[in-house]
Amino acid sequence: MLGITVNTVIWFIPILWITIFKLLVPIKSFRQMMTRWIMGIGENWVSCNAVILSLDYSNSFDVRGIEGLNRRDWYLVIANHQTWMDIIVLQFILNRRVPFLKFFIKQELIWFPILGLVWWAMEMPFMKRYSKSYLAKHPEKIGQDFKATQVACKKFRSTPTTVINFIEGTRFTVEKKTRRNSQFQYLLPPRAGSIALALTSMGSMFNVILDVTLVYPKGAHKFWDLCCGECDRSIIKINKRPVERWMVEGDYGYDREFRIRFHRWLTQIWQEKDEQIGNLLSESTLT
Repeated sequence: MLGITVNTVIWFIPILWITIFKLLVPIKSFRQMMTRWIMGIGENWVSCNAVILSLDYSNSFDVRGIEGLNRRDWYLVIANHQTWMDIIVLQFILNRRVPFLKFFIKQELIWFPILGLVWWAMEMPFMKRYSKSYLAKHPEKIGQDFKATQVACKKFRSTPTTVINFIEGTRFTVEKKTRRNSQFQYLLPPRAGSIALALTSMGSMFNVILDVTLVYPKGAHKFWDLCCGECDRSIIKINKRPVERWMVEGDYGYDREFRIRFHRWLTQIWQEKDEQIGNLLSESTLT
């Protein structure tokens, strides 16, 4: 834990300085160069964390389907979500294989002290959304949230990008599964809005969708378990899915037929993922 803390501080300091330079110099080519530097520092931070944690984490990741990835491509990553550890696992296995992972962040968080500025410098995609009650009072704002997000994502055309989305919206627990009346055995129902926004805003840029299935045969890990070397083998299965034209051109918010089609497509993926988790758990028990 101390090693990770020191490593984070060491790499955060240059990121903060570069962020300040990027803010003060509004030259497009200069800012693009600063962004590449920041992404490189982020990759170094993840790599050093991996080395530190590997001192205690003796069991390797069982990663399948990772072949053929390229750091110069654009990816949308969708994954099931069981523990906070999922983010660390994804960073470890995808680092330097694809562009640095980015998350959709609510636009209001750009004003968060220091971190908001760093997220801006790292070009995290900021998402602007209006509530239904707000739109009822201000119908002229309908569609403006998607347009604002699309404009914000235009910068990614010049920089290879990987956007990750946990489309269950929260971590899986048996209690949440019961409360949300999930039809799946190992998953919560997927929430289509966020991935639809990603595809609407950036779909034409993505080369492929990386459908990642995370399985922990002995139960979901906690970060402290990882620090103490008490984590068992993790299985990560990656399926590559095409970005089809209809996904990019539809309007999820206002086209009912598109929304129905999108839900069917996502439900089918989740059904396959649920079956895959069951098969991987059975396989792990046998071995």
